[in-house]
Amino acid sequence: MTRNRQAGISILATLIMATLMLATTAWGAGTLTPVGSPDAPIEIRDHHAKIVINNGFAQTEVTQTFYNPNPTELEGIYAFPVPRSASLSEVTIRLGERELQGEVVPKDEAERIYQEERSQGREAGLASKQGYQTFEFRVSPIPARGETQLRFVYYQPLEIDTGVGRYLYPLEDGGTDELAKSFWVPNTEVKGNFSVDLELKSAWPIADLRVPGFENEAVVEKLGEGHHRVRVERQSAQLDRDFLVYYRLQEGLPGRVELLPFRDDPSKPGSFMLVVTPGLDLGLISGGADYVFVLDVSGSMAGKIGALAQGVSKGLGELDPADRFRIVTFDGKARELTRGWTPATPEAVTRFSEEVQTLATGSSTNLYAGLKKAFAGLDADRATSVILVTDAVTNTGVVEPRKFRELMQQYDVRVFGFLMGNSGNWPLMRLISESSGGFYAGISNADDVIGQILLAKSKVTHEALHDAEFEIRGVKTFDTTGRIVGKIYRGQQLVLFGRYEGSGPASLELRAKLTGEDKTYRTEFDFPELDTQNPELERLWAMSRIEEIETMADAGFTPADESKDAIRDLGVAYQLVTDETSMLVLGDESFARHGIERRNRERVAREHTAQAQRSQQPAQNRRVDRNKPMFDLPTPSVGGGAIDPVSGGLVLGLAGLALGARRRRARNGGQRW
Repeated sequence: MTRNRQAGISILATLIMATLMLATTAWGAGTLTPVGSPDAPIEIRDHHAKIVINNGFAQTEVTQTFYNPNPTELEGIYAFPVPRSASLSEVTIRLGERELQGEVVPKDEAERIYQEERSQGREAGLASKQGYQTFEFRVSPIPARGETQLRFVYYQPLEIDTGVGRYLYPLEDGGTDELAKSFWVPNTEVKGNFSVDLELKSAWPIADLRVPGFENEAVVEKLGEGHHRVRVERQSAQLDRDFLVYYRLQEGLPGRVELLPFRDDPSKPGSFMLVVTPGLDLGLISGGADYVFVLDVSGSMAGKIGALAQGVSKGLGELDPADRFRIVTFDGKARELTRGWTPATPEAVTRFSEEVQTLATGSSTNLYAGLKKAFAGLDADRATSVILVTDAVTNTGVVEPRKFRELMQQYDVRVFGFLMGNSGNWPLMRLISESSGGFYAGISNADDVIGQILLAKSKVTHEALHDAEFEIRGVKTFDTTGRIVGKIYRGQQLVLFGRYEGSGPASLELRAKLTGEDKTYRTEFDFPELDTQNPELERLWAMSRIEEIETMADAGFTPADESKDAIRDLGVAYQLVTDETSMLVLGDESFARHGIERRNRERVAREHTAQAQRSQQPAQNRRVDRNKPMFDLPTPSVGGGAIDPVSGGLVLGLAGLALGARRRRARNGGQRW
């Protein structure tokens, strides 16, 4: 590895390490009480999370008991950070022996009915999504000096990256909603029992499992070759720290294609999740690149910017004198500390290391101005990587997402974003990164730093496939998400969701380019006429489709009204809480009185039946390309020994640092990168 390649790794590694050293100064999940309220806050008596990870997706079930210490009935309000790609699918409220269940309806209708039921003194609940930041649960009434139990369930797809899986149970808030903080007083304390119970089933052997931050209290049981259970329990706790579990698969596993279908009626379309884990011979690359560090110094980054500055200073010290750098900061406006490309001489490194230590936070956030200044003065003869660290909650200057996409399209440079906190604006960061051909990753304060750096090395130092696209033939598939990939990096796992009609033989083809050469990978497998084991796939597909629609709308490709209608219709049809739908929680008689069809009750019953059956079985191997392997090589692994595993998304972001050089070099030689 060349010195400047090592420098590239070290720069970002030290930057990331510094960002993770300080916790965000924000409240996390908890009950909310208006500022100035004379009432004592609603207490959380117990908090229990039960997670099952099985064959590519996770089911998270949260059960909490609330207690009202006041002498009068109150409405209880509970906030919970939105997990990425989570489909909130089930909400129940238990009041004594009475249980209320949830049905998803359009958002305005749900709010109207909830307020009507509440004003009549009837028991009711409401679950809604507040943008990309929080799910909000309302329960009325919580009896005076009495208890109420809230239970909710969500599903989310998980990916394996370089042989490592990561599950995040988000509790900590990123501190980005200033208006909410000025209105609400949060109560994050669990008075009684707090527990997290995670069951992991993998069809592939698990070599290592880690629970960072809970090593001394987590009870880890190995129940089988790919079957583990993790339990954390304590009396009294604060809901202000994320819970993460990393698991590393056995090395030398084959590159593979896995199919999870669901179809319970041959006369109707089925749903599928296709998981592709490439085994690719991606060669080593070398060469340096210019670096632009773009640092958010707005008010919401208070408490974090000092660590970022320290990381930049350390990273500058690792540069080769032949390399160059720029440092851009932004709050309400953008500034450049370096005033142009600066050779990484010892004198320059010392000077700007001292200067970044004096950075202070401002107020508003003009992210567009920061990126525009970062793109100024790019050198066409040198590869450039833009490293953006922000919560992406832009509120000044240009804020329309499509304008960010238009800006990205003007420059031949990739943006690798690092999104701080659970309530960061991930839709905007996703748009920025994908529009530039880069990646973004969310960073939790509980993430494991050492593993992130170790896994980053294999991605930074290896080339990637580009212009990658999947095609399925033989069986009609439609509304497939994730089909157009763009870039495939070493160790990256790809997940496609879709719908299908018919059954029988199908072929899967992956077309891409590698160093200017066309590459094609193929396999064949069967779509089943019936498979009822994973009914949750319908919701996972619908949520993936909703996210795709949102991205298209943000980029300006589809009208906002059209997108909202499509999201509302999918949310109601598949019973998902979205920006356009809410889950109304009522008794049977209230649903009948309002004429609300019980779609979710039937869907939940079907899912519970399948879950009970799966709980008695080992994880099934869903590989479908055994007879005709799509890839000849094993999937890349992290190497021997037990390491601290990594957030897959963060690794993907790191991957792009070296690849800018490859792209530029290939283009100059007549090859597209």
